[in-house]
This record gives sequence, C-alpha cells and structure tokens, in this order.
Amino acid sequence: MSPSSQLADNEAANIALAQKLIDLTRAAGADAVDVLVSDSASLSVSCRMGVLEDTERAESRDIGLRAMIGQKQAFVSGSAIDDTALQQLAQRAVDMAQATPEDRYCGFAPEDRLTDHIPALDIADAYEPDADKLLAMAVACEEAARGVTGITNSEGAGTGWGRATTALVTSHGFEGAYTSTSFSASCAVIGGEGDAMERDYASHSARHLEDLDAPEDIGLRAGERTIERLNPRKIESTKTNVVYAPRVSASLLGHLSGAISGSAIARGTSFLRDQMGQQIMSASITIEDDPLRPRGLRSAGFDGEGVATEKLTPIDKGVLQNWWLDSASARQLELETNGRAARGIGGPPGPSATNLYMLAGEDSVDTMLKNIGTGLYVTELIGMGVNGVTGDYSRGASGFWIENGELAYPVSEVTIASNLKEMFLNMTPADDLVFRRGVNAPTILVEGMALAGL
Repeated sequence: MSPSSQLADNEAANIALAQKLIDLTRAAGADAVDVLVSDSASLSVSCRMGVLEDTERAESRDIGLRAMIGQKQAFVSGSAIDDTALQQLAQRAVDMAQATPEDRYCGFAPEDRLTDHIPALDIADAYEPDADKLLAMAVACEEAARGVTGITNSEGAGTGWGRATTALVTSHGFEGAYTSTSFSASCAVIGGEGDAMERDYASHSARHLEDLDAPEDIGLRAGERTIERLNPRKIESTKTNVVYAPRVSASLLGHLSGAISGSAIARGTSFLRDQMGQQIMSASITIEDDPLRPRGLRSAGFDGEGVATEKLTPIDKGVLQNWWLDSASARQLELETNGRAARGIGGPPGPSATNLYMLAGEDSVDTMLKNIGTGLYVTELIGMGVNGVTGDYSRGASGFWIENGELAYPVSEVTIASNLKEMFLNMTPADDLVFRRGVNAPTILVEGMALAGL
C-alpha cells in the first residue's frame, strides 16, 4: 500500500471512530455532538558534541468530545477506543452537560457555512525518516556550528519529524479530515570564555523535508550569531528608534493577533476593542492571514468547527478590518464567523489566526538603517511584559547598536518600552519578508521607543 493510501485510510478510520462516538452520545441523551480525533506520531533525536543524547518516539490517538443539551455543553477527552470506553466517555459527557449552566452563545457553526470541499494544501510529506537519518542531520548541524571560529562549547542540536491526522465530525452534517507533517532542526552553541561567554541558536521547521534548510546552514547560522554577540556593551537610557530583526518582528503580529481575537473583544479585554474601521497603523502596512497557503505551517482546509477557510486582511493600509471570529464570539458580537475557530482536544473552539504575515515594505534593511542613523537593532526578546488590556509594552532585549546607519557593536541587558497603540502607528516594514514560520514579518522599524539601560 502506498503512503498516500495509508494516510487516506487513517483519515477514514478516524472519521468512522468519531461518527461512532457521536451515535453513542446522541443515544445517551445529547441533542448535538461533535468529536475531534487527533492521531499523531513523532520521532526526535538530539546530540551534543557529536554524541547521541536522546531518541524519542511517540504515538497517540486522542479524542475530544463535546455534548450539548439545549444551551448547555460539556467537554470530555480520552484515548481508549474500545466499545466500553467509548460508551463511558459518551455517558460522562452527557452527565456533565446536564449539570452545566446554560451558555446562550454555545452551539455549532451555521450549516450554510460548513465546507463540503477540503482543498489540497500539500501539507503532508509521505517520507518518514528513521532515527539514523535524524541523527546524521543533527550531527551535521552541530558540527557546522562548532566549526565557526570562536565557538567553545555546545548546548547540542536536535532534529525531529512529526505526523498528525485531524478528523472532525459533527452531528449536524460535517465530516472532514486532513494529515500534516513537520520536519525541524535546531542548534545552540556557546562562544567565548569565562565571564565573556555568549550563547545563540538557529532553527527551522517545514512541512516537507525538501523545504527544510540544510542542517549545515542552520548550524553555521547558529555559530555566526553567537560570535557576533561576543563582548556586548551596555548603553545608557534614552528614547530611540528600534529595529526588530525578522526572528523577533513576528512577535509584534502576535500581540496584534491577541488584541483582535473575538473573545477578547467580546470580554472588553483588548486595547483595540473600540478601533474597528480605524487607522491603527501607517498606510504602508497591510497584514494578511491565509489558511490556504500551500505547505503553510498553519494551513488547513477547514477550521475547528468545519467552516470553510479563506484569506482575510485584518489590516488593510493601516486600517483595522477584521476580528478573529469563531461561532461563539461571533454570536456575542452579533457578527458571523470568519472561519478562524481553533480547536483542541480538551475544550471548546476559540478564535485564532492561521498563517499570519505582514506584507513587505519598499526599503531595504540597509536603506532603513541608513535613514535612521542611530538606534537599536533587536535580535532577541526576553520576558512577556505586555498588557493586552492597556497595550503597555516592556520587554528585555539584546542585539546591536546602530551608529551612522550601520550595526556597530553588540548590546545586552536593555529594556525597550512603549505602548502598542503608539508602536503600531509608528511601524515601518522593510522589504525582506520570508515565509519561515506560522507568523511572518519582515524587518520592522518602530520609531520613538524608550530604552532603559545603564
């Protein structure tokens, strides 16, 4: 049997399991039921100083069951699939739903929003590596990092593979499944001696092995980043321009994503709660979310409620256009779901972004640095000092001081602070957007941030 046929059979088996559990739960007294089945396998290998440290193989099948009785709902999860275990799971869900307070916003997505076509997004690679292959990749990655002059020690390298099949079936007519895979490699090394040591890392993940950066390139990047950080200086407190490198600029989109979650808007806990249709960023910025991007790390042909997915533009030329909405948050806001429901095994769907990215700007990074002259170029952020209600922002940072439009020397132990509303209005993207993660952004300049140093 071909690998693709095996995947199709596995998806069909998980759909059949979900349907069986729906029938049992309806028979136990539920008015409506949905079931999520997640079937996964993974293999990871790590090494240090060229020697194998750990090999881990995991396989699991998990079931998430939601039972609804009127406006009451309950969630249970399990892993056993024998008849007795499924019957007990169904009865437990019904018993819990009967004892749960009513939630007037609970319920399935409207039937007319369910998809009957699941697009082929090429997110599954039929190739499954063995431990020897992953070990060879990890060793090559670490050797490349340790080969950089000035590297004195290693925290090791790791590689991994994973495959997951997700099946969703609802009692009001939706059934669907898809399989995805992932390949990853990472390395962290140390440079310098004694009190002058510095550490840095590099990593990459992809759906297909052929899209994964060569292990040697990842290792070389880790080694070079580490050496660049040696002999950092401390700088005095000031107000300055801050440039976020691509490895950290995506965090700004993460803060935006949390602020436009429908559930946060409905609770009134977002600093953007009253900004729909307003100019919250400069006209040079457009941000898109595309769950249908081929081989995307967060691509899916349907959302956590079976709703068809489509590209959204939450920020169009700086204007806020969309919230992330699942069915429950849409009902609270008297809107319609836009296919952004994310679902885990143990709880209800909730709104979330998919493949979120900021479109590239016009200027190169070199031009951006020359134009600002002086500032801080950030390559690493520390801590989570962000208040989602007020937008207040304060995080530890390290990177490089910009002097005369060029990266002059490494800096560490600084804190950058502002408010996200002001930061969003003063952001400018460079032209170096590359799709490497689930959330992607080019280099971003944020003007006028407070920097706390000496």
